Order: sequence, then C-alpha cells, then structure tokens
Amino acid sequence: MNIVVCVKQVPSPDALSKARVDSKTKTLLRHEAVSLIINPLDENAIEEALRLRERHGGKVTVITMGPPQAESALRRALAMGADKAVLITDPALAGSDTLATSYVLSTAIKKIGEFNLVLLGKHTIDGDTAQVGPQLAEQLELPQITCAQKIEIKDNTVKAESSFEDFFEVMEVPLPAVLTVTDEINKPRRPGMRGVLKARRAEIPQWGVTALNLDSNRIGLDGSPTRVVGLSTPEFGRKKKEMLTGSISRQIDTLLNRLKENGII
Repeated sequence: MNIVVCVKQVPSPDALSKARVDSKTKTLLRHEAVSLIINPLDENAIEEALRLRERHGGKVTVITMGPPQAESALRRALAMGADKAVLITDPALAGSDTLATSYVLSTAIKKIGEFNLVLLGKHTIDGDTAQVGPQLAEQLELPQITCAQKIEIKDNTVKAESSFEDFFEVMEVPLPAVLTVTDEINKPRRPGMRGVLKARRAEIPQWGVTALNLDSNRIGLDGSPTRVVGLSTPEFGRKKKEMLTGSISRQIDTLLNRLKENGII
C-alpha cells in the first residue's frame, strides 16, 4: 500500500489575521507570515496514511508545493512517521491557483511512481476552496471521494464514509484513488523524539519546473485562470441605537421594517 499525502504549509490561525497581501499580484505574502504550520486537515491525512500503512504495509510519501521554508512542514510529517518527503519549489510556481497547483502536484505524483492512494485534507485554512483534491483526481484521471471521515481498504477497493452538512454518504471505488479527509477521521499523533531526530537528518529532494518538465503556460500567475481583481477591508463600527416604542405589535412592525431596510431579511 503506497500512499502519497499532499500537504500545504499555511499561516497559523493567529498569523492569518496579520498576514499581508501583495498589492500587485493579490497573493498572500507567505514569507512574511509570523508562524507557519501544516494545514490542520492535512495532518489528519498524514495520520490516516500512517494508520493504513500500519494495517496494510507499504510506505507513505509526503509532498508539498511552496517556497523553500515549506521544508519544515515536510520534516514534521517525517517526524510523525512518513517514509519519504519531496519539496516542489520554484519561483516560477508563485501565484499558482488551485488548477495550476493540482497540475503540478499530479505531475510530481506521476514522477514518484507507483501508488495506491492519494490523501489530502478537505480544505486549507487559508484558501478554504476545497478544490485541489477534486482537481487533482481529474488531473490523474482517478476516482475520488471527498470529506471522508472513515476509510477502509479491502482487496483492491477503498470504501469511505463521507460527512456533509446534513447527510452521510458511503462510497466504494477501485484503487488507485484520491480521497480528501475531515478532522473527524482521527486525531493526529504528536511526533516523538526519535521521529524528530530522524526527520532532522533526512534528505528531502527538491523538484522544480525543469525536474518535473512542467508546461510554463500552466503554472504561476500566468497559468492560473483564477484572477483576484480587487481587495477590500470591511469596516466595522457601532451604529446609532434606536429604542423602539409603542405597543408590542408596533415595535415588531418597526423592527421588521428596519431589518428589511438594511437588507437583513
């Protein structure tokens, strides 16, 4: 059972409120983020990959696309117990949207070689699009299951129970496949000292545009169909209070009128 886990390094929740955006490219200035972590749901994906390896054997390879400092996220994954890690980094990749990112990740996964399963977190806490997993499945031309909270491997198939807003769904697809997971699937382990020491010594290869033979028209800002055309900061302030008078029915009518006037209902 060879499993590839795609992770992303993101600003911590506290750092997100302090993060700045490039005024020209409209992209997040990740190198200025105060604190960077593995996207929390991606840690659930790593944990599930490790548990599947414990039950079925094989190896777990973790990959990420990002600036050089994203290597620290991979070392945490290795400390948790992953077997290998690969960093995809190149200045030409900066500004890639979800479609460009899924193209790069799919190319890297093909370069890694034979695999049975690809796991990702359902979404990231910075972009929150939940698009990379499904787009990656399309790029790899593989079946997909999203929002998995329970995974079972039997013979050459994977069955997953998925959790959505108001219903559950059980799906079974043949391997290889791409799955995204929720935080309900497990509780990620904390790396032990032995794992941390091993991770520090590990060699992490870095692949760029040349190593992956990427199409320059499909990466970076120029290769991304998504465009951020403007940014704005919401203004919050205390509005003038109004005390309603009259009978209860009159107060209710006045309140409803005010709510309609402000577009609330």
